[in-house]
Amino acid sequence: MKSFRIMLSALTLLMFSLGVFAQSEKPKSDAQKSFDKLKTLAGTWKGALTTDMPEAKAMDDKPMYVTFRVTSKGNALVHEMKQPGTPDDPTKDDPITMLYLDGDQLLLTHYCDAGNRPRMTGKMSADGKSVEFEFLDIAGNTKYGHMHHGVFTIIDANHHTEDWVFMAGDKPIHAHLDLQRVQ
Repeated sequence: MKSFRIMLSALTLLMFSLGVFAQSEKPKSDAQKSFDKLKTLAGTWKGALTTDMPEAKAMDDKPMYVTFRVTSKGNALVHEMKQPGTPDDPTKDDPITMLYLDGDQLLLTHYCDAGNRPRMTGKMSADGKSVEFEFLDIAGNTKYGHMHHGVFTIIDANHHTEDWVFMAGDKPIHAHLDLQRVQ
């Protein structure tokens, strides 16, 4: 009888432990799902840039490189744009964007060559193919404008597009990148 009680206690404890562990695994938040989707873009990409800014038409259809790197033990994603042939020089246009989770919110901070740092909040589209970022707030001077909106659309594992909106005063300037995976 004593061995039966010990076995019953051990079985009860095991069932309780399994139930506790099963309950401790929370389903992923929408922000986590969006962030995981964006992390699949890790690597180097090359593609054409087009804009609706007359002064930048010389850049249209010129190649642009974009790199994504997962860093900080998977807690951040670094996005960097670079035009081929430009030197590694901090005085050149080389914007950096950091994507990360803050609780149940997906955030993007864009370290802009305009000298400011806009933040945006991201949400995945209903079809799961795009993550759209809406303006939240900004640090720094907006005298030269600021990045205001962004959309990453994943076509397949080797093809994605990026659409960005830069606000020059009250005038939106649109930029589109059509990118293919290089590595």
